[in-house]
Order: sequence, then structure tokens, then C-alpha cells
Amino acid sequence: MYLITDRELFPRGKFLSAVRAALEGGVRALQLREKDLPPGELLQLAKRLRPLTRKHGALLFINDRVDIAEMCGADGVHLTEKSVSARDVREKFPHLLIGVSTHDEEGAKRAQQEGADFITFSPIFETPSKKSYGPPQGLLKLAQVTRSVHIPVLALGGIGRGQVQSVLDQGAYGIALISGIWNSTHIRNEAFEYMKFFAGDTRHDR
Repeated sequence: MYLITDRELFPRGKFLSAVRAALEGGVRALQLREKDLPPGELLQLAKRLRPLTRKHGALLFINDRVDIAEMCGADGVHLTEKSVSARDVREKFPHLLIGVSTHDEEGAKRAQQEGADFITFSPIFETPSKKSYGPPQGLLKLAQVTRSVHIPVLALGGIGRGQVQSVLDQGAYGIALISGIWNSTHIRNEAFEYMKFFAGDTRHDR
């Protein structure tokens, strides 16, 4: 499960505690995606997240900004289809994991050819965060993409707990989430319930 941030969903000062709760619930991959932040503020936020992800054994990815990923010691970078290519990142930063956002089969194949470690494919279902990418792709297109590449495909877009199994049945390696976790009134418990599909009981007594 790959959790994507949106700090605007939280009151001021509550974002880090929400991230902590998600990590306590079992999330082991977090993408910092705050496009409105200037580089300096994004770096400072990334540096605050890095100790949290390390504590919980979680991977930290930075959306689009390879420089920020390097400076904060992140595990990887997540590229858009308009970003620098995965091939260029791989040549210059071979130690970084690389994810790429894709929205059709052609984009998925291109990301694989350029050296991406994994891709997100979206939107699978209706979701406000992905309306700019057109109508939902649906499960059939997801299945076509998972068959066309050999790198992990993370399904993204409108995936509630009731849809997780149907997505996995189409060959998806996992899911990427935004509102499915962050909109919960009990983030830790919600993360735990999602993680049951992947790793069983991941909670620790505290």
C-alpha cells in the first residue's frame, strides 16, 4: 500500500500526527506530494517526515523533485509523465527507487522501458483527485496494463476497502491511496484494515 500525502486535508499542525498514525497502522510506503509548496518548505517538510518513516521501517518517496529526494535522504522519487524521464534519473541517481504515474498502456510500457521500478495506474474508479485525467479506467484496462508490463503496478483512484480485492484480482501488485486513508476519523485503524489485504496484522501494541 502506497500512501500519498495531502496536507490540505488537515487543520494546521495536524499533518505530521496524521502521518504518524498511518505509519503506526502499517503503511510502509509514503509519497510526499505537496505541489504547492516552494522548494525550501518542501525540503523542510521532507526532513521532518524522514525520521518518522525510518522509525517505522517505511519507504519515503518525493513527488517529482529528485533534488529534494537527494537532500532529505529519501528512498526514492515519484515522477509524472511530464517529469524528467526515469532513464535520466536512473543514470544520475542509481540508488533511488523510481515510481512513475501512468494513465494508459502506452505510458506504462514507456515507464518500464525507461527503467521505472514501479508505476501507478489511474484513475481506476471515480475520484475527485484524478478528474483531470478523464473518466475512470476501470478494472478491464487495469488488467490490460498489468499484463503488458512486468514491473509492479499500483492501482490508484477511488479504491475503498470494498474494491481492494477486485483490483488485486486484475493483477495489481498493490494500491495507492489518498483520501481512502486521510479522510478517515481513525487513520491508524483504517490503515490497519487496508493492510490486512497485504500483510495481515501489522499493528504493534503500544
